Amino acid sequence: MSHGWPDAFLTAFDALPLGAFYGSAAGRRYAVTRQDLAGGKAQKLVAHERGGRDYISLNLYRLAIGAQLRPCEMPKEKVIRFVLTLQVTE
Repeated sequence: MSHGWPDAFLTAFDALPLGAFYGSAAGRRYAVTRQDLAGGKAQKLVAHERGGRDYISLNLYRLAIGAQLRPCEMPKEKVIRFVLTLQVTE
């Protein structure tokens, strides 16, 4: 994968269920929503910490030139770490 982010990210992202679910990462619990848009060529993930203030939001575009990760107003490293550590709990 290009742009220095790990191949493991796509594997972890694709393993997450579509729709709304609960999960945990880094000792925090989250309400998460994952959506496929444009026939799966664009994907969105939004997570709100349950009982806290943390927020994760990203768009992932599956283009002919490769996957393009676009975090929403946060560092790319934060969303990569979140997806790699997120465990579905409910």
